[in-house]
Amino acid sequence: MLEKINSPEDIKKLNIEEKKQLAEEIRKYIIKVVSENGGHLASNLGAVELTLALHSTFNTPKDKIVWDVGHQSYTHKIITGRREQFKTLRKLDGLAGFPKTSESEYDSFNTGHSSTSISAALGMARARDLKGENNQVIAVIGDGALTGGMALEALNDTGFSKTHMTVILNDNEMSISKNIGGLNMFLSKLRTKKLYTKSNLSGKKIISKIPVIGKPTVKIVQRLKRSIKQLIIPKMFFEDIGFTYLGPVDGHDIEQLENIMRLSKQVQGPVLIHVLTKKGKGYKIAEENPDKFHATAPFDIETGKTKKEKKKDYSKIFGEKLVELAKKDERIVAITASMKDGTGLTKFAKEYPTRFFDIGIAEQHALTMAAGMAKEGMIPFVPIYSSFYQRAYDQVIHDIAMQNLPVIMCVDRAGIIGADGETHQGTLDMAFFRLVPNLTIMAPKDFKELEKMMEFAIKLNKPVVIRYPRGGQDENIEFKKQQDIELGKAEILKEGQDVSIIAIGKKVADAMKIAEQFEEEGIKAEVINARFLKPLDEETIKKSIEKTKNVITIEDGTKINGLGTAIEELIVENDLQNVKFEKQAWPDEFLKQGTTWDVSDGTKMSQRNRGWIKFITKNVQKEPSLLDILGKKEEKWINKKF
Repeated sequence: MLEKINSPEDIKKLNIEEKKQLAEEIRKYIIKVVSENGGHLASNLGAVELTLALHSTFNTPKDKIVWDVGHQSYTHKIITGRREQFKTLRKLDGLAGFPKTSESEYDSFNTGHSSTSISAALGMARARDLKGENNQVIAVIGDGALTGGMALEALNDTGFSKTHMTVILNDNEMSISKNIGGLNMFLSKLRTKKLYTKSNLSGKKIISKIPVIGKPTVKIVQRLKRSIKQLIIPKMFFEDIGFTYLGPVDGHDIEQLENIMRLSKQVQGPVLIHVLTKKGKGYKIAEENPDKFHATAPFDIETGKTKKEKKKDYSKIFGEKLVELAKKDERIVAITASMKDGTGLTKFAKEYPTRFFDIGIAEQHALTMAAGMAKEGMIPFVPIYSSFYQRAYDQVIHDIAMQNLPVIMCVDRAGIIGADGETHQGTLDMAFFRLVPNLTIMAPKDFKELEKMMEFAIKLNKPVVIRYPRGGQDENIEFKKQQDIELGKAEILKEGQDVSIIAIGKKVADAMKIAEQFEEEGIKAEVINARFLKPLDEETIKKSIEKTKNVITIEDGTKINGLGTAIEELIVENDLQNVKFEKQAWPDEFLKQGTTWDVSDGTKMSQRNRGWIKFITKNVQKEPSLLDILGKKEEKWINKKF
């Protein structure tokens, strides 16, 4: 069946039984591809029937579907002409794991972060009305994303505007971790009620046509219906703010879904369809472990076990150390924005449930709440992914930094993430944090240094940013020297007189490897672990530059306003003369998906070794000529992956 589907028009030709068969084939296909490529599994398995019903009922791409977050859009991609391409999911130059307008006309809006769909859809609907067009606009949002402040802001505006559009609430009782909060409790009440929803429109049409009494009777019936519904469901939130509420409906019953979606097209004003789905539907292992299979590495279908042996990573080390610190200090609390497992806080939540706060998908609230706790003497650790910290930038500035409050902001997934692509790459955090007064910014070179930085952050009693990457430390480099952390103090890992290599975070390991290569060619490199982006150890770095006159900076962040920029400023401000400078950082662009090395290659970072050869050849005077020495070995250097 699936092989015959090349567009939504092909789905519209199928009967209900054929659509059910198609749903099962799609599930098997998604499981197969994700087991090989990794990706978001549970959410996509839960949204298969919903997606088929959407494309059967609405006239896409003229009708616009905006997928919130977009990690549940795999079925959408498969049935909109990308079935064969789906095998390339999350690979370099393959299909993105999220909607991308550059990929297909059926992808009406780029998404990747939560709680944006209703705002975007309302914008499209208002633009439609201004242009005098008549297409439908649909926002598909999960119950987890609905807890985000932006979604609630958009609901408020949409209900007030009376603009016709449809919001599909995909309610699976999960975000990444299990949903929490008052709104989730409200939705739970809705789930447990067996509501029978009739067409408001059809009732109005019939009654209003009755002579004399028609229109007054409509108003009476509407008031009566509202009164009864308030008795059945206290505080009927959605209708109270201006939506026509339809549901709940079984999200795995295609026929029910299609009927209620057809109804929504006829209702005037904004409509919310409450759809109940099961995360991981059709794959028992994922059904039983929806949090584990929200986003997964390649895995064995039979067992559900990941194919790659899971090693210790920075998130796990962070979580274990935080538990250790919390035993010694009762002031320590942990705050997460629905990312308990991903940020390594599972053990902390178990050990200290009263000091653990999962506030849902609400990064802004998380930071300001942390500020409030810090103001009252607590020590809040707030681990959030780098790309999600972008959402709380004002709170970092206004509520934490301006008051100089000791909130410890732990930036997980800093640097290149890889397969999740542009929306999840963590390359911007150093740049935007560096702008903010009162912040101390650190990045560890390995696990041990992360632990030391956490200890130091507590003692500092000021706002601190600690950034660390996804995955583990470089196992090929062992740092024997583990100096204590001093504010704004770098460490010299290797002394030399020909070139200064200054690195930060995980790139310190790369710096050591490069220094070893230089050593083979008779070049004595000085390697400095900056440790701090802010305050910078100007004294140590200045002395090194004055000695070598040649500088290479290496960082896992954007080239704008990071470590390289800080060193450039130091050179200019101190009027250091005749200094040759090479900055290795990510370019000023949104980096595509793929493995870290694929991304490097795509941005021409794979040629960085060639650049270093030219840099050293040009600037370091040796006999015999380095040009002669390195020219013969250039190919080895180019192919060397650091």
